[in-house]
Amino acid sequence: MTHPDSGDRDWELHIDWTRCAARGLCSDLLPETLSRDDWGYPISRDGRRRPRLAAAQTAAARDAVELCPRLALRLLPPHRD
Repeated sequence: MTHPDSGDRDWELHIDWTRCAARGLCSDLLPETLSRDDWGYPISRDGRRRPRLAAAQTAAARDAVELCPRLALRLLPPHRD
């Protein structure tokens, strides 16, 4: 897979809901992308199932992926139809 900082493509953040424990670290690291629902689970601010990340957010997104205590996050290239 290509490094998330390469090119000008928008990367997407995948949340594995079966692993997520609603600890909130991802929404703390990506406040412009994620907020939390009433139970603490992350929700996308753009309404997408897999929120898109601007180039300026890739470093914080990598941190969130690496630091997630439940390994519930992955960075993915954008889905092409």
